[in-house]
Amino acid sequence: MSSGIASLSLDLDDQWSYMKTHGDAAWQAFPSYLPVAIPRILAFLRQRRLSITFFIVGQDAALGHNRALLRSLADAGHEIGNHSFHHEPWLHLYSEADLQAELERAEQAIEAATGVRPLGFRGPGFSLSPATLRVLASRGYLYDASVFPNLLNPLARAYFFARSKLSAEEKERRKALFGTWSDALKPVKPYLWDADGRPLLEIPVTTMPLFKVPIHLSYIIYLSKFSMFLARRYFRLALLMCRLTGTQPSILLHPLDFLGAADAPALHFFPGMDLTAEHKMALVAEVIDGLAEHHELLTMGQHANRLLEAATLRTTLLPQQ
Repeated sequence: MSSGIASLSLDLDDQWSYMKTHGDAAWQAFPSYLPVAIPRILAFLRQRRLSITFFIVGQDAALGHNRALLRSLADAGHEIGNHSFHHEPWLHLYSEADLQAELERAEQAIEAATGVRPLGFRGPGFSLSPATLRVLASRGYLYDASVFPNLLNPLARAYFFARSKLSAEEKERRKALFGTWSDALKPVKPYLWDADGRPLLEIPVTTMPLFKVPIHLSYIIYLSKFSMFLARRYFRLALLMCRLTGTQPSILLHPLDFLGAADAPALHFFPGMDLTAEHKMALVAEVIDGLAEHHELLTMGQHANRLLEAATLRTTLLPQQ
């Protein structure tokens, strides 16, 4: 029996985007696991009759050999969102003019590939700025989903930097990767930004209410390396906290949640990439099936429309640039 709603989204980061963030120059050849990941993910969702939101990187949509794969997502009834063109986690450093160009270029490439103009956005690496929100509002976006109110952000960034090939200058550019301490202070529940008089809905990536620690699938999978019991109990506690606080979960997925070490050996540096695809997909299935037992599962756009129809959202002014 459903006790509420929840939304599901997947950031369709390709292999090259992980390598780029990691500081590996080989990213410029655009190595890809999409031909393996997309059919596998679609089969998983089709088996469960689920429609979710895929946030697509414009650069991937601009590559002709990806178009049929990306069109298959829209053809299967999934919502298409914008995940920027260049997938640079320092998007918050862009000028307003550069943001306009970045989003427009991504929109054009994504629409050409999928036939859909995106109305939802998530910044790469959860990168966000007041300028980004103003640009999104001016371009008619329905919602942003870049806020990640997570107390572990600095620790995750430190772990990533320690395993990267980045120079000190490159680390400085990426210093907001995965979010900042100030992001942890933002609400877990959705709210409206007042973007210079234009309202823009924010649907944060849900973290555990009150504790503000991550609950998306990559973290659950990482915990499972040490204890399946712990991973299961952790996610169940998170859902209990959501119910007690009246939080409608918005759960994030990544392609690496469906890929094992044999599928992308170049990504051995990423947490959980020493596990098999079978291990990961079994846990993803358990988590999603459990979520569906007590929630109506929606796309981000459907979630946004439900929230706006309810008209109970608080409004937050944009922070200073």
